[in-house]
Amino acid sequence: MPRSVNKSLSLALFCLVAFVYCSQAPKPDPRLANAFRNPPQNNWVYVHLQGTPSDIGYQNGYLLATEISDLKQVDMVEEQHNDKKDWNWLRQQAQTVMWPKIEPEYQQEMQGIADGVTARGGKLDVWDVVAMNAMLEWSYYVEQWNKDHGAKGTQTALLDNEGDHCSAFVATGKWTRDGKIVMAHNDWTSYLDGARWNIIYDIQPSNGQHFMMDGLPGVIHSADDFGVNASGIMITETTISDFHGYDFNGVPEFVRARKAMQYATSIDEFAKIMEAGNNGGYANDWLVADRKTNEIASLELGLKNVTLDRSKNGYFVSSNFPINPKLTKEETTFNVHDLGASANARHVRWLQLMAQYKGKIDVAAAQKFEADHYDTFLKKDNAPSERTLCGHHDLSPRGETPYNDSGAVQNKAIDSDMAAKMEFTAASGHACGMNFNSAAWLAAHPQFAWQKSVLKDMDAFPWTTITAGEAKSGQ
Repeated sequence: MPRSVNKSLSLALFCLVAFVYCSQAPKPDPRLANAFRNPPQNNWVYVHLQGTPSDIGYQNGYLLATEISDLKQVDMVEEQHNDKKDWNWLRQQAQTVMWPKIEPEYQQEMQGIADGVTARGGKLDVWDVVAMNAMLEWSYYVEQWNKDHGAKGTQTALLDNEGDHCSAFVATGKWTRDGKIVMAHNDWTSYLDGARWNIIYDIQPSNGQHFMMDGLPGVIHSADDFGVNASGIMITETTISDFHGYDFNGVPEFVRARKAMQYATSIDEFAKIMEAGNNGGYANDWLVADRKTNEIASLELGLKNVTLDRSKNGYFVSSNFPINPKLTKEETTFNVHDLGASANARHVRWLQLMAQYKGKIDVAAAQKFEADHYDTFLKKDNAPSERTLCGHHDLSPRGETPYNDSGAVQNKAIDSDMAAKMEFTAASGHACGMNFNSAAWLAAHPQFAWQKSVLKDMDAFPWTTITAGEAKSGQ
């Protein structure tokens, strides 16, 4: 056979094999076409999600499948220990009680998350996803369920101190350097989930506003509720300390929080969305700002008592301190007179800083506030503990079980100009720069051995500016 013919046959055979291979090779899922994940930047994992609710969910689950599966294990361990309920019970409650109150848009997104994780070989379903999204509501839910069912003695110490975490402020007018809005927040939680609270979501939904928020892997809301949308609405909150009450017929808090982030274009719209179907779960003092009007607000959202205060020249501070005396009396067991309590001590510190920095508050000052270690009860600086704005329950000499396994796990700050560009600055870990070493801490606190299988180190990273729509760096 002539060499030229042999060469032609070989080429034809190669093309045939290539055709068969390409026709059988799995094609990229079209739902991932507009989504991407960037390499970590100072521990922040940035993901861009875009499209229909189902698309966004699938992208979330697919891109963060490993992190979501890991967080599920953490949630299972925490709930069994803290609320004395196994995961199957929570899944059943998520399905029968919460699911019917969730509108189809978010049902589709959570089903998409489960589908995305499954496509990557993970093992979880939509009821796992709902239970994970409700993580911050379960203590309220379980406490009320126990009361309603006469399950005495099953509440935990966690419920008796619910809410002692997170510090935040928002200021405008004569209080800031340029007269525009400045907002900041640090997230206090257990180091178990705190070390995993490092996702930045940039979401362009088919309906509503483009928005950016921090969050946990596999959630549809921020969970610590910090974010900004394209309409110029900036949002954050801190939990109301020692709050008690839950309405099983209401809409889950995580659904209302996500809807407000996605659809609110004014402070009034934000308040309306958060109040509609309020179930009392994860009761917060919400700080919200509108870049368009330079107005700020505080929405203290109890189950029975709701207060909306607004200002175009002032500030609102939040440290889990209940504001409305009627709400404090009727819906909490919080002692406003105990100045050694975390929420009270931090509230005093916020007032001091607002007075000291009047007319000088900017993002740089906000970053400094987030790292503050001044204890107003002891009148002492460099005394990190649960009384300082940069919270360190693990360093408290008071050993407030179960909170001495928690602290400020990450920090964010934003101003009006940054909001216009859909960006904010964030620091993963303690803003003060202190690291958390899990092995050393467990060795010194054997009562927390139940965390050993899932507890991780939590290092502190520098402040990083993150902008929505960032390019696919390194992809």
